[in-house]
Amino acid sequence: VAASGSGGALRCKWSRETRRGEALWSPASPPIYTNTMKPTAPLLHSHSIRHILLLLAMWFSTSAPSEIVNLDSGNIDEILGNADVALVNFYADWCRFSQMLHPIFEEASSVVKDELTDTKHVVFARVDCDQHADIAQRYRISKYPTLKLFRNGMMMKREYRGQRSVSALADFVKQQKNDPVQEILNLSELGTVDRSKRNIIGFFEQRDSDNYRVFEKVSNILRDDCVFLAAFGSVAKPERYSGDNVIYKPFGENSPDMVYLGSLTNFDLTFAWTQDKCVPLVREITFENGEELTEEGLPFLILFHLKEDMTSLEKFQQETARQLISEKGTINFLHADCDKFRHPLLHIQKTPADCPVIAIDSFRHMYVFPDFKDLDTPGVLKQFVLDLHSGKLHREFHHGPDPTDVAPGQPSEVASSPPESSFQKLAPSEHRYTILKREKDEL
Repeated sequence: VAASGSGGALRCKWSRETRRGEALWSPASPPIYTNTMKPTAPLLHSHSIRHILLLLAMWFSTSAPSEIVNLDSGNIDEILGNADVALVNFYADWCRFSQMLHPIFEEASSVVKDELTDTKHVVFARVDCDQHADIAQRYRISKYPTLKLFRNGMMMKREYRGQRSVSALADFVKQQKNDPVQEILNLSELGTVDRSKRNIIGFFEQRDSDNYRVFEKVSNILRDDCVFLAAFGSVAKPERYSGDNVIYKPFGENSPDMVYLGSLTNFDLTFAWTQDKCVPLVREITFENGEELTEEGLPFLILFHLKEDMTSLEKFQQETARQLISEKGTINFLHADCDKFRHPLLHIQKTPADCPVIAIDSFRHMYVFPDFKDLDTPGVLKQFVLDLHSGKLHREFHHGPDPTDVAPGQPSEVASSPPESSFQKLAPSEHRYTILKREKDEL
């Protein structure tokens, strides 16, 4: 609210979305101005102040009340555990991005409350990370604000990284309430299942059963990783020769189905089996998930391949599973489209014509696997990764080969300088987040 003009005419602008040079306002706090703003308006007359008070009264009376739950160590487990869907804002009051998000987050909560018929198990919540550092550490918060999605108390791996607007946030939460399970009305539909995706299919006597409730809970958690389908009653009967069952249809028309042999009422077993099928060991990196993968903080072992070159991808997947399964928690195994990721290839002096190419990005430097033809030589790929962890790749690029690797009388190779990380540029931006700085080892 500002006064302008010689007659002190009142000019009002209320906005939930703050732009550069405008005031940031929320009902819970006084106006906060960006550094670029300078007060230019004259002092308000008494009649103008009365107008402002009237507008404030109208604002609070017409705005739908938001229900943001403040989480602390005493209530977080109970509140999140009882929520089908919870969107939690991890923030710090001193962070300007957090300040900008507060009114947007509150209004999105109000919109969802107004538009969803059943909001009983939908929660908008927030955590003051300065006041509750233990919670921030528990969920590995590394930037403010961070918006994490929870289902029945379980934190989803993918956090919200979309547009920070009322409509985008409200739409995101409403989408989470959509049923992720597609019902099969005729078994002939199984012949048209998209085999370019991972499919989990359940056959149940009835929808209202413990078996299906566990299946539905698992599908909600892994909805972004697999396609879930289910048949019931007479439709499912031909496939229920030994009772309710769940199968996995993997990639490829000729790939055989896999049957879940555990208890369907055991959530932990069902979830572990399904997650193993839905989340592959070697994941594809895209511009859409690059920020998420980068923020995991693990170095990348990447196969660059042409989109149509599935043979090289399958070979890489097989050797990764054979040689590197023990390294799963220390490095991310990825594959990338050569044409889409031309820039990282140029960074290591390669082009799509050179693909397939294997490289490591440590987030400081990039290192190229010497020869793709050596991929299936026992132990070679694993040694490449171990040399990263030991620092050998870094030493050799800066100082030349280790003395133990040079045969007597053989001249030492000239040390080189490894290209800087290319994928680090996909990390969360300081123009969008307040990043908590953490020192990393030089690799």
